[in-house]
Amino acid sequence: MLDLNRLVMLRAVAMHGSITAAARELAYTHSAISQQLSLLERETGTQLLEKVGRTAKLTPVGLELVRNTEAVLAAMEHAETELAASHHQPRGIMTIAVYSSIARIVMPAALRTLMHEQPGLELRLRRLDPQEAVLQLVGRRVDAVIVDTFAGTQVAPAGVIDSAEIGRDPVRGYLPEFHAASSIEQLNELPWVMEPPDAPSTQWAMRVCREAGIEPRVVYESSDMLFHLRMVEAGLAAAFLPDLVVREARSRSIPSPVLPTEPDRRILLLTRTGAADHPAFRAVRTAVASALARYISSADGNP
Repeated sequence: MLDLNRLVMLRAVAMHGSITAAARELAYTHSAISQQLSLLERETGTQLLEKVGRTAKLTPVGLELVRNTEAVLAAMEHAETELAASHHQPRGIMTIAVYSSIARIVMPAALRTLMHEQPGLELRLRRLDPQEAVLQLVGRRVDAVIVDTFAGTQVAPAGVIDSAEIGRDPVRGYLPEFHAASSIEQLNELPWVMEPPDAPSTQWAMRVCREAGIEPRVVYESSDMLFHLRMVEAGLAAAFLPDLVVREARSRSIPSPVLPTEPDRRILLLTRTGAADHPAFRAVRTAVASALARYISSADGNP
């Protein structure tokens, strides 16, 4: 019988592209991973890995084994979900990764609700950038992730992650304070502040700008959206900013009608395939969605 821990190690190598990266992710030494994968090859009677420079490439048999491992892990998640559903209330410890603005603005209220309504459930939060959070979810280092996603970008590998929408948050374009642009040519001359190039928000922003005939000149780069807002307020850069960030800062900045807009960013709860119906995740989804709706209603001045 194949050893599941060794299969998980092979899966980590497939995800990260090297034994070194897999060892780092799983908190093992390089030699320990190598030894276990050698044993796995002996168990299967076939070569599963081949070295390509400093990376490790899976053979066709290795890739097929990883696909089967995903099915096994999803079945285990489903079994755990069914078992949890037999209890009257969610219980146990769940670790959830969140990004900065939702952590500051929404999670304290959601956690307070869960503390009173689900006393048997202990939630532990980690503040992680979305890309890292998804990797940790797939690698089973966190149990769920709250992430934002933009039209035309992929948030997680297909077939491995389930997603459920929690809410939506408009993203609007802002020109540097005191700057008035009336033409595309003037917009092309502006400095911009964006997240790193591989961030979904940046990929989205570059696409919508280029479709409008704008080639953004990205001068400032930061994952801190509050920094983006301060650069706009200082008259130093243009930016796309979520309403949640602008509202939290009580900024008086006004979105520009000249910059392109698209549908709101979606805020999602991500879980591993097979775990979406777990009572704990349903409770978390409801609590966060309610806290987000209350915050938006309050910020809009509604009772």
